[in-house]
Amino acid sequence: MSMVQPLFQLLNINLGQFIKKELIFLEAELFTRICGEIMEIIKEQNKDYFQIINLNKEQIMLEAKFIRCIINDILSTEEYNLSGIALYADAPEDVIYDLASGCNANPTFLTSRKIIELHRMVRPNLYQEIANKIKRELLNISSE
Repeated sequence: MSMVQPLFQLLNINLGQFIKKELIFLEAELFTRICGEIMEIIKEQNKDYFQIINLNKEQIMLEAKFIRCIINDILSTEEYNLSGIALYADAPEDVIYDLASGCNANPTFLTSRKIIELHRMVRPNLYQEIANKIKRELLNISSE
């Protein structure tokens, strides 16, 4: 099951009406929107800090801090430790440690995707809210 397949179901998207290539683009669009929404949450949680830096630096820092925040949020649930995240992401534990500590701000796409997938599993309510927001946005677009 792809990471966003539950979102397809939540959004009542009939996967049978798309060819494989279209599904790949739709999945990429949803993935991008999900990451954008999570970045907004991170930005809101760190708004005092970001008020003192300019917008260009803010975006760079958000992107660098993104996976670090996701990993630390997974750890805060106490459902997974670094070893468990590494096992799920199929990555060496030291790579996950480097990401969580900020020593590595450039994970591979596959590792990022697996970490976000795990985050979705430990924070289902957050992703439900994001999916509902995306659904409202899509409905607004289609009604215009």
